Amino acid sequence: MEERIKIIYEDEDVLIIDKPAGIVVTSEGNTIKERTIQDWLTKNYNNNLEREGIVHRLDKGTSGLLVIGKNQEALIKLKKQFKDRSIKKKYLAMICGDASIDGEINMPISRSKYGFGKFAVSSDGKPAVTKFCRINKYRIGGKLYSLVEIDLKTGRTHQIRVHFSNLRWPLLGDRLYGGDVITDLNRPFLHSAEITLIHPKTNQEMTFKSELPADLQQILDNNE
Repeated sequence: MEERIKIIYEDEDVLIIDKPAGIVVTSEGNTIKERTIQDWLTKNYNNNLEREGIVHRLDKGTSGLLVIGKNQEALIKLKKQFKDRSIKKKYLAMICGDASIDGEINMPISRSKYGFGKFAVSSDGKPAVTKFCRINKYRIGGKLYSLVEIDLKTGRTHQIRVHFSNLRWPLLGDRLYGGDVITDLNRPFLHSAEITLIHPKTNQEMTFKSELPADLQQILDNNE
């Protein structure tokens, strides 16, 4: 796993990594005994912090930027930025259908009552806001798909996947939420592409970017 994890940025307070798809972030509740990002941090840093300093999570099938605090002070300040929603997170996703040019999805999310491990839009759920704009449209196998850039305002579990599925625009490759399955992709087309945060020590605004990984870029290249 070590050779697959790319360090985007590192100093004595902050670590930004590019998480490959297919790796679970934390060991909490992980019934399948597989190596996690948390295990990798324990092996390479062993900082004795909660969840080894992991500030937020990405789904197993989601690739892209992940923020880690390397000491207690940095972890507290970074977590506060996520809680205050001052951190800016942009994702790229391919959705099934002809998406509108831009939009905002403001629908609360809670655990689904009808499927283990699933979440759903629910009136008694936690607030969740997803803004998006369409970048391009693609025709794959005779069907129309939309590449969207997402400005994630909140960070609920499966938020992007649930919100778009609820609009009947599930993510390409997302079996759990009804997305179309194609042979070239074995996970949801979802990538954490950009994060902007305030450095916990210097108070400098910093932006980090991650290019689309090969499996997602190939989908675009093959269907231009």
